[in-house]
Amino acid sequence: MTSIIIVAVASFLTAGLTLFSGFGLGTLLMPVFALFFPVEIAVAATAIVHGANNIFKIAVVGKFADWSLVTRFGIPAIFSAFAGAWALGYVAHFEELFSYSLGSISGTVTPVKLTMGILMFFFALFELLPRLRDFKFNRKYLLPGGLLSGFFGGFSGHQGALRSAFLVKVGVSTEAFVGTNAVIGFMVDMARIATYTLVFLMTGTGSPVGAEQWPLVLAAVAAAFFGVMIGKRFLHKVTMKSVQALAGTLLLIIAVILGAGLV
Repeated sequence: MTSIIIVAVASFLTAGLTLFSGFGLGTLLMPVFALFFPVEIAVAATAIVHGANNIFKIAVVGKFADWSLVTRFGIPAIFSAFAGAWALGYVAHFEELFSYSLGSISGTVTPVKLTMGILMFFFALFELLPRLRDFKFNRKYLLPGGLLSGFFGGFSGHQGALRSAFLVKVGVSTEAFVGTNAVIGFMVDMARIATYTLVFLMTGTGSPVGAEQWPLVLAAVAAAFFGVMIGKRFLHKVTMKSVQALAGTLLLIIAVILGAGLV
């Protein structure tokens, strides 16, 4: 029962929080699952909650989406995600840069993690520093932004952070930002799930989540749904500056976690 409470509370808080930032659920929830499951099962369980959460967000805030952004940013992201997945297979044999231990904390720094950490740290500065916060991306850069976001989504699974960093700078309302993020996130998730399903069918691999893990997963899914619903009630009160501050803070936290090789 304690494990269900911990997972449900974590899922509720992160789902409500990341409704506004557009990213971070998987990164923040996976370590919680890893407290109770082996890492490979924690990753699979997090993916299930992440996919369900995006479906909830589509139902709740999808109507606010800016469809021009969805097509010009989201479609390139889907195609480049496949290229990123292929590139990951190519560099998977690259050796780690170094490993370390500090008491009970250990980390492994790889080229992929370090690159993503540096990119996220750079984008975090654009949300947190006053001189850079008001900078806007021209919409003509949506195509390269979508390609970059999708590529790293396939490469490392962290496409949401880069997507939000671009979309928050194109001059949309809070509602449009949240709705557009939800729709694009759903599109990318569906592409990833279809790929994973194909891999399972080709290899004959069963679901990595066993019967004993499903109660925790379902508790997290239900809690995420309520987190989204509660977050939606405050959507009209949240300003884009608040979203930028939240996105920047989460970007900075995840940049440090990734760059330090802690996930």
